[in-house]
Amino acid sequence: MSPVLLFSIIILYFGVLLSVAFYTAKGSNNHTFFIGNKNSNWMLVAFGMIGTSLSGVTFISVPGTIGSNHFTYFQVVLGYFIGYFVVAYVLLPLYYKLNLTSIYHYLHQRFGVYSYKTGALLFIVSRTLGATLRLYLVINVMQLFILDALGISFITTTVFILLMILLYTFKGGVKTIVWTDTLQTFFMLLALVVCVIYIMSSLNIGFSEAFSQLNSLGYTEIFNFNALDKKFFLKQIIGGAFITISMTGLDQEMMQKNISVKKLGDSQKNMITFSSIMVVVNFLFLFLGGLLYLFAQDKGLPVQGDDLFPTVALQYLPPIISIIFIIGLISALFPSADGAITALTSSFCIDILGLNRNKNLNEEQQSKTRITVHLTFAAVFLLFVLYFKWLDNKSIINILLDIATYTYGPLLGLFAFGILTKKAVNDRLSPVVCIAAPVFSYCLQQFSTNLLGGYQIGIEMLIINGLLTFLGLLTISKTGTKQQS
Repeated sequence: MSPVLLFSIIILYFGVLLSVAFYTAKGSNNHTFFIGNKNSNWMLVAFGMIGTSLSGVTFISVPGTIGSNHFTYFQVVLGYFIGYFVVAYVLLPLYYKLNLTSIYHYLHQRFGVYSYKTGALLFIVSRTLGATLRLYLVINVMQLFILDALGISFITTTVFILLMILLYTFKGGVKTIVWTDTLQTFFMLLALVVCVIYIMSSLNIGFSEAFSQLNSLGYTEIFNFNALDKKFFLKQIIGGAFITISMTGLDQEMMQKNISVKKLGDSQKNMITFSSIMVVVNFLFLFLGGLLYLFAQDKGLPVQGDDLFPTVALQYLPPIISIIFIIGLISALFPSADGAITALTSSFCIDILGLNRNKNLNEEQQSKTRITVHLTFAAVFLLFVLYFKWLDNKSIINILLDIATYTYGPLLGLFAFGILTKKAVNDRLSPVVCIAAPVFSYCLQQFSTNLLGGYQIGIEMLIINGLLTFLGLLTISKTGTKQQS
């Protein structure tokens, strides 16, 4: 299919996003940017969060893992589902009770300023690495299959996309993103459903026959019962639950959208609705991956992994399907990137700079500071995407989960200690604990096979990291709770 036509589709898509941003950003101020004036529709937030949670990693990497991991990723998805209930009925009530703009302000009220700043910085590092990895994955696919043929360099593509993200988020912030994420989630799911239906039609098989063929090849294996393996089902389910609690419930980007809903009850409805749909959508992506491998086998294609879906969609499917795939791919790119830059800007302004508490700055001065921070994070995103391009690693989803276990573990320990105990801590030593726990966890993982009789530490490293943080905080604790304010 003509790269020029596909590139034109990309430009048109940007135009739609900018139009939505122009409409939603009318009358916006800093309060609008940070939490959408606490007036977001819970149904829009629920639907839009699907796109944010899935991103390009799910769109490209999950179908590509079927050849090696089969359907075992669904074990993690079941864990996600459990974790969303904890977020809805434990964390959200806490955030609404304290009327938080930044969820990390809870750590300030509970422990003190050092714990607060540490939690915010952990989020900033975590989300920056995770979002830029997702952004790199999708840009790289667009580059290889479309833009290289037009002579457009990777750095030019990255700069252009980040510029577009800045244009439609710099003013409206969360208010704009709630609407653009809804639009982008629709296109992503449309691409998923259309590709599933067309490939089944192309192979002349129905759902039951396709599932039967996948089963005969061993692809439908979900549960791994080897207790020593990284993918042992209990480890995957429990680890998935804690990933959701950490990467959704303790993540400013995800919670920023939830607390932009006016009422707690509506925000909880959003979370439960979203989690139910996520289970179905993730299963469809796994099923699509199986169909892609059947299609590749039928056509004699040697391609596997992250390149499989784009290769089939852009080179072996009709032009209209290719166009829908490109729109879905772009839609997978933006919810994780635009929301991340907005949330990082919000967290840095509120948590690190204390912008919302600075009485010496008027609205205009605060806006100038916010825009400067926004531009700075865009530059940071550019540098990290170029770095990942230089690394050129094909296993993005595995890298993403590894990063999460180390960066979100201390956040998990901090919040767990605050919620489950009534003890205060030596606040100045809190950053030391939050650095030491991941370092010790990393050393443990490197030598776990020898030290633990062949046992491989996998996704449960997040729990171990959180537990070590919890125990570290216990050692620096003292009787009495810091007075909340």
